[in-house]
Amino acid sequence: MENLDTSFKDEKNQASNPATMRAIRFHEYGEPTDVLRLEEVAIPEPGPGRIRVRVRACGLNPVDWVTCQGHFAGQLPLPRGIGLDVAGIVDAIGEGVTDVAIGDAVLGGADFMSGSSAGASDQAIMYYWFRMPAGLDFVQAAALPMAVETAYRGIDTLGVKSGQTVLVHGAGTTVGFAAVQITLMRGARVIATAGTTYADKLRAMGALVTSYGDGMVERVTELAKQPVDLALDTAPISGSLKDLVQIVNGHPQHVLTVSDFAAAAELGVRASYGELQTARYDVVGDFAGYAADGKFTIPVAKTFALDEWRSAVETSQSGSAHGKLILLPDSD
Repeated sequence: MENLDTSFKDEKNQASNPATMRAIRFHEYGEPTDVLRLEEVAIPEPGPGRIRVRVRACGLNPVDWVTCQGHFAGQLPLPRGIGLDVAGIVDAIGEGVTDVAIGDAVLGGADFMSGSSAGASDQAIMYYWFRMPAGLDFVQAAALPMAVETAYRGIDTLGVKSGQTVLVHGAGTTVGFAAVQITLMRGARVIATAGTTYADKLRAMGALVTSYGDGMVERVTELAKQPVDLALDTAPISGSLKDLVQIVNGHPQHVLTVSDFAAAAELGVRASYGELQTARYDVVGDFAGYAADGKFTIPVAKTFALDEWRSAVETSQSGSAHGKLILLPDSD
């Protein structure tokens, strides 16, 4: 009841105090449902090279939960906010910013590192952004940034080329779903492992799809009919990296994981975290254009009002979301 009472008071206070906003933050590390709360905080001001938006949609990601659990403990002061993927309307512009104007609709990344709140709030500071193309709504826009960046960087780091055969393991995740589309755009042949939720959609895109779990090596080999050149692991940690190495003919450097970093270090598999890789946020604007044209998509499972954040967290951590979860602050 304490969190519910806090939320009610925050909303009531905000209505009478326009200098504050609602934000989801944590003041200590622990399980997200234990440490997160909806608070009334000061509205942040954009510094040089930053903008502020009224948040219309905020995408949630697994990194939000590991951050709550202390993944960056000691690197950043508390309190800290959650929500990295943002779409909204520009309402303040920092010094040196010339590419957007007040009132523009943008998507991009919340400036998580520099402030005590992030995208899961009524207003957020952004450190990179792109104008939203016509035909793209705020929910679709907020689903894109991290999924696109992570998938594109993984495909780029592996060096995927036209004509290769690539396995995307965990293609039903948002990063995996993005990776399948990006790989196909490069002219490669895709074999995807996924559950039943998105299997048909992945096949319609042009991927060959099979299930994960026992017998995966044999099923993928049968589908491929030829050597598999590269594998991208976008699934939750499942102990599957040994199988992926076997699928690419025993070459661990031909496998990259975005999740199972401990097993990657043990097996010699490449990892998206820890390598000297350049972040690829530069491509997010291009993919926003593709999404607006109906040529690219990230599945959205459900949207939640900001004060329904607890349900969103529980749904995400249950593993049953089957798509992006989006918070919708009331920005009217």
